[in-house]
Amino acid sequence: MKVNGEHYRTIRVIDDEKSIVQIIDQRQLPHKFVTEDLLSFSDIVTAISDMHLRGAGLIGVAAAYGMWMASVEAPDEPAGFERHISRAAEILISARPTAVNLSWAVGKQIMNMAEALTTENKRKSARKGADEIADSDSESCRMIGVHGAVLLEELSKRKGGGVINVLTHCNAGWLAFVDWGSALSPVYMAHDKGIRIHVWVDETRPRNQGSSLTAWELGQHGVPHTIIADNAGGHLMQQGLVDMVIVGSDRTTATGDVANKTGTYLKALAAHDNDVPFYVALPSSSIDWKIEDGIRQIKIEERGADEVRYIDGMDSSGVVRRVLLTPERSRAANYAFDVTPSRLVTALITERGICRANREDILSLFPEKRDKDATRI
Repeated sequence: MKVNGEHYRTIRVIDDEKSIVQIIDQRQLPHKFVTEDLLSFSDIVTAISDMHLRGAGLIGVAAAYGMWMASVEAPDEPAGFERHISRAAEILISARPTAVNLSWAVGKQIMNMAEALTTENKRKSARKGADEIADSDSESCRMIGVHGAVLLEELSKRKGGGVINVLTHCNAGWLAFVDWGSALSPVYMAHDKGIRIHVWVDETRPRNQGSSLTAWELGQHGVPHTIIADNAGGHLMQQGLVDMVIVGSDRTTATGDVANKTGTYLKALAAHDNDVPFYVALPSSSIDWKIEDGIRQIKIEERGADEVRYIDGMDSSGVVRRVLLTPERSRAANYAFDVTPSRLVTALITERGICRANREDILSLFPEKRDKDATRI
């Protein structure tokens, strides 16, 4: 995707010798576009846990580069190297527990390094593996766009070329991945084909990823959009102002239950009640093949209460300030995700195509996962 006409990936290595990974610091958006250089494994962990970067795919890719950085920092002695890598994997996986892409990428990197015989070759394998995971993330999102754009094209024909109104929640655009994004990839591709699209953007409290990130990148791409309060989506659906909902996923079970940013479940309920199609766009790296019951088995991250109690914004003088929203002594709870049962999901949009949210249809796209051994990957 482009920022002010220049192509950017959300993460890239800018110095191999010094092991410098550069990211877009999402905390500064939409008011400033700032890149941040991550110089160590510790920097990567902080960037993930403190949400300098976020989004299921990007978290996974950052973790892959984190494992490379851990290998660079590890001692040369084989036993010490393995202990260091094992501890680094534990630290990364605990940084954001809900998004499965993180543990998936860490596991891939452990396997990549296990295939090399010397510590130096393990470092090279980790570097190469991180690049491959990043490239795969970008290509998967591109293919999600290819498949998902077909849905928008068909709807455009049914509406006689009229404007298609898409509602999305949180940010599942290119800022959440290496490039393209999941939920917004079909929107971008359809828009580029000349299909008339308008996006309703949920603000997505408490961190406002919709109003700050999604709106910013839609604006960069020239896609018409309107920011709405989180709770306005149901009203819009009742009034016939939403043609479809497309959201992303941080973890989807093998049976089609979807964990995504808190508030997604409520949008799915409203969509179901108003016969509005509800699509979930995700790469297969976001599917947890080992679990079946999302409500009982997916660990929901609880973040700090101050994310609910405070908000950041730019004042009239152009200064970004943090202000308290709540009574000073009131407690707050911050459940970062919720789970949408598969029965409320119209279909999943993946890099291999579109399927219904049930085990058999998912496996029809990923038949290799029928092998019981494959579920341990």
